[in-house]
Amino acid sequence: MESTQPWADHQYEIYLNGLMGAVPRLPTDLTRLEALVERRLGPGPVGYVAGGAGDGSTVRANRSALERWRIVPRMLRDVHERDLSVEVLGRRLPTPLALGPVGILTILHPGAEPAAARAAAAHGVPYTLSSASSTPMEEVAEAMGDGERWFQLYWSRDREVTRSFLARAKAAGYSALFVTLDTPMLAWRPRDLDQAYLPFMHGLGTANYFSDPAFLAGLARPVAEDRQAAVRHFMGLFSDPGRTWPDLAFLRENWDGPIVLKGVLHPDDARLAADAGMDGVVVSNHGGRQVAGSVASADALPGVVAAAGDRLEVFFDSGVRTGDDVVKALALGARAVLLGRPYAYGLALDGQAGVEHVLRCLLAEFDLTLALSGHARPDSLSPADLVREAR
Repeated sequence: MESTQPWADHQYEIYLNGLMGAVPRLPTDLTRLEALVERRLGPGPVGYVAGGAGDGSTVRANRSALERWRIVPRMLRDVHERDLSVEVLGRRLPTPLALGPVGILTILHPGAEPAAARAAAAHGVPYTLSSASSTPMEEVAEAMGDGERWFQLYWSRDREVTRSFLARAKAAGYSALFVTLDTPMLAWRPRDLDQAYLPFMHGLGTANYFSDPAFLAGLARPVAEDRQAAVRHFMGLFSDPGRTWPDLAFLRENWDGPIVLKGVLHPDDARLAADAGMDGVVVSNHGGRQVAGSVASADALPGVVAAAGDRLEVFFDSGVRTGDDVVKALALGARAVLLGRPYAYGLALDGQAGVEHVLRCLLAEFDLTLALSGHARPDSLSPADLVREAR
């Protein structure tokens, strides 16, 4: 069995550094990062990343749902050596963690997506690039080197733009396609509305579009000559609320790798995804940013896992902040977990080093929680390792 002791040993690195008078630049309790970002950045960028739909009830529900599940540790099991690796979409990954898609990272830090991608690659963690990135997909791929990378698609109204995105992502070495289903239109987000802040309107988060030949073919003049016309064109084709299940055939025809549908919360939708020949689903409510009053992702996870059976790989996001959150999601049946806001906060506070800090802390806490609960491998976790607190 491969030892992953270095993840757990990160705590001793911190203590040893303390002997030389050094303490971590950022908190090791990752739930504290949001408050620091609130003080560091302006209300527009902070609200865009931290805010949710409506009054934020779904954001809060995501955390509450994870907190209601409690781990039941088991004793006297050999956990001296641990193997955190998992099989995901036909590849062996060193841990069950990936960085999920977060768009427009330039509003948080000038290093933007390449900084986050380099941090992920440095620790063997897959990076999922958003269609709405601040940096073209080819540049992010170059920054990652041989790192595992996935591409997240916002499904455009323009089939040729979508086809072009898929071809570019494949050519740049993105191995899996994550298709976001839950954003056919933007939700009512008061924190953004109160600041009249939508980065897209300023041409941010459009790098993949403004560098795409199919998109550019729809413009009367080059982007540099009429940026506002390009923004309007982008806003008109960014997403399509008319998509239905049969449309997935188009994606399968134009992508020969794994396809994972992001935003699945109902068991019947998992079954429909399997019937459509998809490879996986992400149980996600977009971090609470799309449907106010939505079911929490952790509450939806067991039903989706049961419906998926062995026909789909199930991923999880929304509300993950700690290593024990990862343990709980895996125990409930997720194959891997996508991390969102915490790494965005790390980026905002300290660039690539901030993202690496978040990854090292989260994986160390996950490794320790796994071992102290009596498990040497993620695949030994099951629902029997959890109990549910009453509301």
